[in-house]
Amino acid sequence: MSKGSSEPTLWKSLDTFRIELPSWGFANTGTRFGKFTQLGAATSTEEKFSDAGQVHHFTGICPTVAVHVLWDFPEGLKSTNEVKGYAAKFGVGVGAINPNVFQDQIYKYGSLANPDPEVRHAALQHILDCIEIGKQTGSRDISLWFTDGSSYPGTANIRQRKKWFAEGLQASHSKMSPSQRLLVEYKPFEPAFYHTDIADWGMALLLARAAGPRGKVLVDTGHHYQAQNIEQIVTWLLSEDMLGGFHFNDRRYADDDLTLGSIDPYQVFRIFHEILYFEWEAGKRAEIAYMIDQSHNLKGKIEEMIQTANAAQEL
Repeated sequence: MSKGSSEPTLWKSLDTFRIELPSWGFANTGTRFGKFTQLGAATSTEEKFSDAGQVHHFTGICPTVAVHVLWDFPEGLKSTNEVKGYAAKFGVGVGAINPNVFQDQIYKYGSLANPDPEVRHAALQHILDCIEIGKQTGSRDISLWFTDGSSYPGTANIRQRKKWFAEGLQASHSKMSPSQRLLVEYKPFEPAFYHTDIADWGMALLLARAAGPRGKVLVDTGHHYQAQNIEQIVTWLLSEDMLGGFHFNDRRYADDDLTLGSIDPYQVFRIFHEILYFEWEAGKRAEIAYMIDQSHNLKGKIEEMIQTANAAQEL
């Protein structure tokens, strides 16, 4: 093979590219109608890290695992050393910390935007505990996704809920270490079907800014309406220095959690193009966390993660 002038840049780019694996992507999952089990699916946090270690072994670009508190830290802060031990055992690190403020029954009408001040306090305390877990695991990013919203017109004070969100995110930001970041994710619908409190990138941008200087926006490629120009959103967020990370997957309709690049690989290519174009012009690397957010019912868990990592490298 002849040595072209661009070849060292290509190898350097591939050697330094990293994409984070989701712990929940290795466990049995399902739909709102039921769960389909796989013989090889992880049934414990230790097995999740074992599977992630296998993916990193074969790809070399997946050295960290995003974790979900409650699912991976059943005893909260008390589980931290145990989880760190699993990570060390299987040759990976603990990545982004994902609080869970949607599963418990108290969150039926929201978390940080719940009309009940006791529920808002419980949600905030959980996020603060997750920030402390992140300090102990050395995790940079606290990744926030909320199901808050309403399903019928007139049943929620949307402006008041926006205010509660700003207050909760500010309180969370104030407890972070100087090296931590708060990533605010958005989603247009589900499970709330009239209004979602953080429904698009503009809402996430305003709330991330309200949180504080280390508040950034997280873009999930599945969380958009059909035909939406995601790479334009990426460009605007880059220009505002507000793009913090991605949850990569693919979709045919909405939040389908399909393997990266299986439906529209050129969309991810166009996203990477905008990021690299920005970096070339700015003369610096963008501080973006590349993460996978996929959960497959039919495909093998380890296999599809390897396939996704390979697709990300190619794109």
